Amino acid sequence: MEFASYGCDVYTSEVDDHGIDFIVKDKNDRFCEIQVKSLRGTNYVFMKKSKFDITNKNLYLALLVFNGGKIPDVFLIPAQAWEVPNEIFVDRNYDKPGQKSKPEYGINISEKNYSILEIFKFEDSINDFLKFEKDNISF
Repeated sequence: MEFASYGCDVYTSEVDDHGIDFIVKDKNDRFCEIQVKSLRGTNYVFMKKSKFDITNKNLYLALLVFNGGKIPDVFLIPAQAWEVPNEIFVDRNYDKPGQKSKPEYGINISEKNYSILEIFKFEDSINDFLKFEKDNISF
């Protein structure tokens, strides 16, 4: 609904086998893939690397953070945020012997680093998202 309120067309996926929850078409006719994650308070959430290609300039994470019965904080984060991992945007390969988890990108949200997410608040990020010019679309 957030995307639609900004004039975007939203297309849902019949099957969630690629990790994409919906597709958004912006005012410049650019199609973007959106993966949605949510969590309560401060915690960790992840996306499997096999379904979250950080080199895809048209891939975004819509993150909803629920806190104590209030309207959730909504963030729109481009996949490129994981190109340089840090304390909040983590890259885990699990390539040591005995580790069974699949490689993942994650968001490690704590009280201490929550403010880092502010630059991705939906209200601000959607404006940058919509400013994307047709000239920048690569095929």
